[in-house]
Amino acid sequence: MALLEPDDRGLWCAAGGFHVDPWAPVPRALLTHGHGDHARPGSGSYLSVIEGAPILRRRLGDDATIQTLAYGERLSIGDTTVSLHPAGHVLGSAQVRIEHAGETWVVTGDYKRDRDPTCAPFEPQRCDVLVTEATFALPIYRWPDPARVIDEIVAFWDEARDAGVPALLFCYALGKAQRILAELAARGIDRPVHAHGAMMGITDVYRASPGMPPMLELRSATDAKKKELEGALVLSPLSARGTSWIRRFSKARSGFASGWMQVRGDRRRRAIDRGFVLSDHADWPALLRTIDESGASRVLATHGFADALARYVRETRGIDAGVLATRYEGEAGAEPDVPVEEEAP
Repeated sequence: MALLEPDDRGLWCAAGGFHVDPWAPVPRALLTHGHGDHARPGSGSYLSVIEGAPILRRRLGDDATIQTLAYGERLSIGDTTVSLHPAGHVLGSAQVRIEHAGETWVVTGDYKRDRDPTCAPFEPQRCDVLVTEATFALPIYRWPDPARVIDEIVAFWDEARDAGVPALLFCYALGKAQRILAELAARGIDRPVHAHGAMMGITDVYRASPGMPPMLELRSATDAKKKELEGALVLSPLSARGTSWIRRFSKARSGFASGWMQVRGDRRRRAIDRGFVLSDHADWPALLRTIDESGASRVLATHGFADALARYVRETRGIDAGVLATRYEGEAGAEPDVPVEEEAP
C-alpha cells in the first residue's frame, strides 16, 4: 500500500491518519498553503506553518482548529514523522515531508523557484517519492527574468498615467498582488496603488507578517473619486470581470500578470491589452530541476499538464513516473483564492 493514496476527500495517509490538502472535510488536514483549492473549511483540525496561519484563519474562520509548525520542525503523527518546508509559492506555503518505515514522500503543493521577496524561498527536499504539481509542465512555459517583467509593469503604468486613464492590472489576490506591491516598492516608486476590496484585507495580513519587506500603499478603488483613478495602477482579481465594480474602468488599459500570458492566444482569448508573464508556479525547467534535485526514484505529477510531465520524466530520466488525480485548480483563470463577493458593489 502506498504511503499516500487519493480517496474521495483528498490525499490520504493511512499510516498517519491524516489528509494532505483535502477537498472535502476530514478529521485532520495537513495544508500546503492558503489558496482556496488547497485550504477548504469544515475539517476537524489543520496543520500548517506558522507564517500561513493568519491567512488560513481569514479563510477558514475563527472556529477552525489550526496547529502550526516552524519550517523544518518535525512532528510525530500516528506512525509517521512529518515536517513542513518552504515552497516559495506564497506567504506560508510549504512542502509536506512524510517519513514512514524508512521511506520518505514529499508533497510539493504549488511552488516556484524564482525569487519572491514576500515569502520564504523554495528548499529542495531529498525523498523516495516526489508528488509535484504540473500546472505549467510544457516546454513552452519558460519564465523571463521577473525584474524585466516588473519593468514592463512600470512602463504599462506610466503609459496609462500619460494618457490619463487607469492601468487595470488583473492578478491573484493572494500572493501575486503582494509580490507586485513589494517589487514596485523596491524600485523606489512612491505612488499609491488602488485595488479591489478582495486585495485589501489579505495585503494587511502580509504587511503584519514578521520580516515582510515594504510594499506600496494600497487604497480602495471603490472609495476613490474618478479623478484619483486617472493614471492610477488598479489591482483586481480576474473574477471581478463581469461585475458591476468593473464598469467604472471601461476606459482603462488592461493587463494580466500570470504564467498563462506566455501564450499570446490566452491573452487574446481573455481580451487583455497587455500580458505580463509573472507566475507563482514553477516553469518547465524548474519542474525538471526540482525532480532531479529530489533524487526520487518515483515521481507523481498532479493537476495541470501532469500526463506530459510524467511521460517526459519516464522517457528522459528513466524514473517511474505517473499521475496522481487531485482536484486542485492551480493558477486558473477562475481564481480560487479570494471570492469577489468580498468587495461591495
